[in-house]
Amino acid sequence: MKNKFLLLGIALASLTACKTASTLQLAEVQPRKNISINNELKNDEEFVKIIEPYKQKLEKEMNQKISHTSVDLTKEGNNSNLGNLLADYTFDGADVWAKKNLNKNVDAALINIGGIRTTIGKGDILLKNIYEVMPFQNQVVIVKMKGSDLQGLFDYYAKTQMNNPVSHLYIETQNGQFTKALINGKPVNPSQDYYIATSDYLALGGDNMKFFSKGESINTGMGLRELFLEYFRKTSEVVPATDVRLNFIGKK
Repeated sequence: MKNKFLLLGIALASLTACKTASTLQLAEVQPRKNISINNELKNDEEFVKIIEPYKQKLEKEMNQKISHTSVDLTKEGNNSNLGNLLADYTFDGADVWAKKNLNKNVDAALINIGGIRTTIGKGDILLKNIYEVMPFQNQVVIVKMKGSDLQGLFDYYAKTQMNNPVSHLYIETQNGQFTKALINGKPVNPSQDYYIATSDYLALGGDNMKFFSKGESINTGMGLRELFLEYFRKTSEVVPATDVRLNFIGKK
């Protein structure tokens, strides 16, 4: 009996659904033309007129000369000159902040090569070049780590062989195996606290840098791009360091 009522209920539900569906009417369908976004598309002249003063002001500001370089600043190689330069700026800015706010020195700095979005050709360095190099609003973070926990950092470089720029740090690997590390030219003391400057993105484990999770993150409140701008502005002629910091022996 229960099965009969169940079947009756299903039948009634189906009839109701069919009746409801039969009352629906298909709206009129009209074909639309795709609009291709290309040079043939005309500008909205009124809109162009409104934004033109702001555009001119922005272009004038972005085309300001802030420094100069006699060499191309590139991302190429294990020790790229642009990477070394920006890692040094990260170190210097974070070190000033740490001395003032923590009464400590920063020991090293580490940034990611992927965060450097383009290169800078030799000649005048314009404000817009820095925005193109670093379009993200990353913050400078200092991670306090025990020397014993830095092994994760060294193993990361041995495994990835990535040219993520460093400052005041030397890492050597051979055939994908970690062999040597120096901070400020000295071997790492396992019991010592080290202060590593980096970006908030990496401090949170970005680019699989999970080793930072073993440390204590200290927010500086400084923007990474703003820090770069500050150092470019006060350096009339940029001379990037060319020393070897990442030495991947036998890298394939």
